[in-house]
Amino acid sequence: MINRRLLLGLAASAMLLSACATMPAPEAMPPIVFVHGNGDTAALWQTTLWRFESNGWPRSRLHAIEMPYPLGRDEDSKPQPGRSSTAEHMAFLKAEVDKVLQSTGASKVVLFGNSRGGNAIRNYIQNGGGAATVSHAILGGTPNHGIWNIKGFREGNEFAGNGPFLSALNAPKSANGDEVTGPVKWLTIRSDGNDKYAQPDGIWIGAKGMATNVGFDGPELKGATNVVIPRVDHRETAFSPAAFDAAYRFITGQAPRTLAIEAEAPIVLDGNITGKGVKSDDPASGGGANNLPVPGARIEIFATDALTGERLGSAVHSKAVGPDGQWGPFAAQAGVQYEFVVSAPGYATTHIYRSAFPRSSAIVHLRPERMSDAEKAAWSLVTFFRPRGYFDAQRDKMSFDGQSALPGVPASGAGVASSKIVLTQAGVRPVSAEFNGERLTGRTWPASENQVVVLELSQ
Repeated sequence: MINRRLLLGLAASAMLLSACATMPAPEAMPPIVFVHGNGDTAALWQTTLWRFESNGWPRSRLHAIEMPYPLGRDEDSKPQPGRSSTAEHMAFLKAEVDKVLQSTGASKVVLFGNSRGGNAIRNYIQNGGGAATVSHAILGGTPNHGIWNIKGFREGNEFAGNGPFLSALNAPKSANGDEVTGPVKWLTIRSDGNDKYAQPDGIWIGAKGMATNVGFDGPELKGATNVVIPRVDHRETAFSPAAFDAAYRFITGQAPRTLAIEAEAPIVLDGNITGKGVKSDDPASGGGANNLPVPGARIEIFATDALTGERLGSAVHSKAVGPDGQWGPFAAQAGVQYEFVVSAPGYATTHIYRSAFPRSSAIVHLRPERMSDAEKAAWSLVTFFRPRGYFDAQRDKMSFDGQSALPGVPASGAGVASSKIVLTQAGVRPVSAEFNGERLTGRTWPASENQVVVLELSQ
């Protein structure tokens, strides 16, 4: 097993860029298929795709797939409405890889997965023919040895280290006990101790004080190149600049030219309106998020003032979304922040405020929110949401409506991706949030009229 502990902070990465050779020719760049995690969407790969594009990777060779039912079953062998089994997950990935191979004419692809996405990658390569179609497999934060490994505790779950699914994947493949299937080249990326699903204590699976029998090194695999990035959280093992740096080097054998996201023009945005129930990437939750189109959805987009969140005129785009869920395309202006207003029967009208987009994207997926009757008694509900990582009070510089301590975010550990404030004082006003230099400002909207506000980070 190659176990390289690499300190991949941005400063160290920047020092290494001076040694970077010229980037590969576009025709030499293999297609990359990105596989999201449990309960998530393809949209989480947006900044990763932008970084590959900024280093010359053709957009046509970058494919972020979207599982219709992204949540795993409570028990893998038993059907469960709105959930997918490991076999269904693998079959979907196989079909998507086949499409990419056919559309690009390539003989092999690179697979890059986060969390549960890595389970599907391993299953496909070992049991679905992927050993012949995959050159490199990159697993960010995948719980390869389980989130728990406890006799008699949820052993039928896909995430049980001692369950049938992971036990079969981890069975030795060679005389020296390799856990990976050849001839594919394997990379795992993990945190040194900040991944909520690689913890010795069961706090993040609802069992505080219970020993999980899983260590910080649970995502590592014998026979793979195993990279450790200090302080990254579960999602940042795939979506952070440092994770991109590790993946790019593994695929190409050289450093990326830049870790920055470079601007382009024109900027064309598109995506789908999807989702139902409670969004959750917690394998122990009963959340019902899906990636199916929302019937009857509508969208309006407004340019906003970055300092006040006020609209700068009438809607610059509006559409009644069809059965495919697609809300675009929309030509965005560089440097302009936008308010995306999503409405659909059975959902609250959701005002999503986003930072200016530096590049085009076809995976600006939007999910409307739901409100409880109790929440409608408030004046306004505002959620600060970080889809590509978690909030870490000990690591990050952040504030929400003037508070440095974000509501609902623990004083230590990184396991919460959203923070909500309930405003009781009536009146429309700006509400701002900041995370490590990215600042968002929206406006309050009355909860009594079934309206909610989301400030959604790009980083």
